This record gives sequence, structure tokens and C-alpha cells, in this order.
Amino acid sequence: MQDIINNLSKLAKDKYNDNKKFFAKLKKKPPKNLDYVMQELHEEEFKRTDCLECANCCKTTGPLFTDKDIERIAKSFKLKPQQFIEQYLRIDEDNDYVLQSVPCVFLGADNYCSIYDVRPKACREFPHTDRKKFQQISNLTLKNVAICPAAFNIVEEMKKRIKV
Repeated sequence: MQDIINNLSKLAKDKYNDNKKFFAKLKKKPPKNLDYVMQELHEEEFKRTDCLECANCCKTTGPLFTDKDIERIAKSFKLKPQQFIEQYLRIDEDNDYVLQSVPCVFLGADNYCSIYDVRPKACREFPHTDRKKFQQISNLTLKNVAICPAAFNIVEEMKKRIKV
């Protein structure tokens, strides 16, 4: 798995222009069955991919924390939301709450998440490849294929199945 992660950035960079063109066409004319196809591709890939072997998303990027996320996680720590924010978060250039640093402070050496049951929505939904109206998140997906081997594989399979 580490070999795949090490090569993922280069692979994604090599495919970037093709992927960008593909997503531009997909956005203009998404097939009627796109959500169904993406759900199927997502499920097939995650039967093969074990996130605990990778955790590259947790090691390299930080999720966005919504107010609901902050309240839920703070409560699990028996902290007030403001205390949680001061201890773990910062405001980024988009005015969103994100982790103060990466890798994620809640990621263990065994790749397990210490707040898994209350983790942020962004973590629960990552890599967002089963999201409805998938064509609307093409910019995010272009970034995620460089981080997540599963997202990379899903996009490659998607390009084979969906002709735009």
C-alpha cells in the first residue's frame, strides 16, 4: 500500500489534464444514471480497499469542521465548543474551521481514528465518490485522486464506464 501512496501524487499529476477534460464534459452533460454508476463504483472499490491500510487522507489533509461537528466532538470530550476550537482548530483562508496541523491529531499509529464515532461530516463522507450530483464536485475530486488511492481507482474506472 505504501508504494501506491508514494506514487499516487505522480500518477494523479500524469492524469490531471485528462481528468480535468473528462470532468468538464461530465459537468456539461451528466448521464442520467451518473449517481447510480458512482454508487456502484464506490461500493465495488471499497470492497477491495481498506482505509486502515492507508489513512493518507488523515495524514496529509485536514477536514473542514462544521458547527455541528464541533458541538458533537466537543461534547464527547466534555468540553465547551470554544474550548475544543482553541485546543484543536484554526480558521483557514476560506474562513472555515480546520485542524491546527496535519497529520490529524486524532489519528493513531495504527491508523485508527480516536474520534471515529463522532468524526466530522467531511471525514465520514470522504472521498465523496458516492455523493449525489457527483459532477458538481469535480474540483474536489481532482484533488482527492492525488490523496486517496480508492478515489483514483474510482475515477479511472468511471472514465472507462461513462463515455462523455
